[in-house]
Amino acid sequence: MTSSSLVLGLAGIFALFAPDVLLAMLSVPMTNPLSALIQLMGALYFSFALMNWTAKDSIIGGIYARPISLGNFAHFFSGTLLIAKYLLSNGFNVSILLMLVVYTIFAALFYWLVFRATGIVVDKSAGK
Repeated sequence: MTSSSLVLGLAGIFALFAPDVLLAMLSVPMTNPLSALIQLMGALYFSFALMNWTAKDSIIGGIYARPISLGNFAHFFSGTLLIAKYLLSNGFNVSILLMLVVYTIFAALFYWLVFRATGIVVDKSAGK
C-alpha cells in the first residue's frame, strides 16, 4: 500500500502541476482541454494515493478492506491492458514500457490481495 501510494502520489502531483511537461514527454501537442484532463487525472491519482496511504496500516486481503484492494486492482489491471494496447499499436517507447512494467507489478500484487490473500497472518509455530 505504501509503495502504490508513493507511486500514485508522485504521478498525481506531477500531472497536477506540470501537465505541459507530461504531454511534452509523450510528444503530445499541448491543448487547453487536454491539459485540464491531465490535471483531473492527476487529482484522481493523488486521491488514490491518499486512500492507499490511510489504509496502509489496515489488514488488507480477502474480505478485509476489499473495496480498497478491489478499486486498486481494477485501476492497475485496466491500466495494464490500456498501456499494453497503446504500446503494441504505437511502437516502442521506453517511458511507456516502464509505466507498463509498474502497472503490471501492481496489478499482480492487488490481484493477489483481492483473490488470494486472506488478510489474516497465521502463526505456524504456535501449534508446536
